[in-house]
Amino acid sequence: MTPLDPVSPTDPDVPADLADAPETRGAEPAPAPWGPATGVGSLPGADPVEALRVVIGELPEFAHLPELPGRGPGADLVGRSAALLVDLAVELTPAGWRLVPRPGIDQRRAEELLARDLDALHEVAGGWTGPFKVQAAGPWTLAAGLERTRGDRAVVDPGARRDLAQSLTEGLAAHVAAVRARVPGAQVVVQLDEPWLPAVLAGALPTASGFGRLPAVEAPVVEQELAAVVGALLGPVVVHCCADRAPLGLFRSAGADAVSFDLGLVQDLDALGTAVEAGTHLVPGVVPGTDAPLPAPKATASRLRAWWRELGFPAERLHEAVTLTPSCGLAGATPGHARLAMTHVREAARYLLPE
Repeated sequence: MTPLDPVSPTDPDVPADLADAPETRGAEPAPAPWGPATGVGSLPGADPVEALRVVIGELPEFAHLPELPGRGPGADLVGRSAALLVDLAVELTPAGWRLVPRPGIDQRRAEELLARDLDALHEVAGGWTGPFKVQAAGPWTLAAGLERTRGDRAVVDPGARRDLAQSLTEGLAAHVAAVRARVPGAQVVVQLDEPWLPAVLAGALPTASGFGRLPAVEAPVVEQELAAVVGALLGPVVVHCCADRAPLGLFRSAGADAVSFDLGLVQDLDALGTAVEAGTHLVPGVVPGTDAPLPAPKATASRLRAWWRELGFPAERLHEAVTLTPSCGLAGATPGHARLAMTHVREAARYLLPE
C-alpha cells in the first residue's frame, strides 16, 4: 500500500476486470469517454460529501472528484498532489511545500483529506456509470511547487524532476485504481493541471529568495518529460492550463487525449485546429471561475459556434469535439456562483446539439 492506503489492483476487493487491467495506455481498447460538460476541479467549501452531491447533480454526464482547498494545507493543489507520491515525502514550511527524507504530520494530513474524499465518493457516487474525472498537478507544476531539501525548486534539478514524475505516475495509477474500486461503473479520466508550465517555459518562476528568476526550460525537454507521464497512465488524459500562453500544441504533442484551457485567453487558433485534426478533444472554459454576471447559456453556445466556424470545421462536429467547463477552478467563487457556473456549462452544451 502507498501512504494513501488506496485499493491496489491486486487487492481482493477490487473487481476482477480491474485486476486484469492492462499496464499501459497503448493496450486500452475503449475510446476515450467524454461528456458534454464537466468541472475543472476545485470548489468552495469544506464538505466533500456535499461537494460531490452538487457536482453529480449539476454535471450528470461527466462528473469529477471535487478538490476543496478551503479545507487548508494539504487540500491545495500541490499538497493534495504530493499526497499521491510514492516513496517521496513532503512537509509544509512558511515558504510552501518541501521534499524531506521522511513523512510527518503535514503529509499525513494531506493523505487523510484525500482518503476522506474517497470515502465520500463511495458514499455518494458508488453507483455512478460513465466518464468520471480526477485531477492532480502535472509533473512540471508539481516540480515548480516543491522545494528540494537544500533549497530552490525541484524544477531546476533533472534528477529530482525524474523522481517526482515517476512517483507521481505510480501514485496516480493507485489513485485511479482506488476510484475504480469504489465506483466500478466509472470510466476514469485523469486531468493533469499545469498552471505553472507557461512560467517554466518563459523563465518566469521566482527563485526561493524571490529576488531572481529560474532559467527557462526548453520546450523539447518539457514535452519529453510530460509525455513520459502521459504515456504511462492508463486511460484518457486531459492536460489543463487556464493561464495565459497555455502551450496547447505542446500538450497535444506530449500525447494528451484532450487539452483544457480558458477560451478567452487562447489566441493561437492554428494550434487548436491542428489538435482537432489530430483527434485531440477540446475542453474549453467558457464562464468565469469567480463571481461575475453570466450570459444566457444560449449566448455562450452561439459564441462557441462562431469560434468553431473561425477554426474552419463543420458545425455538426462541434458537439462531439468539445466538453464545456468553467474557465478555471471554482474555489475562489461563492457556492452560489459555483453551482450556477456548472449549471451554465451543462445547459450551454445542450444548445450545441444538432437540431
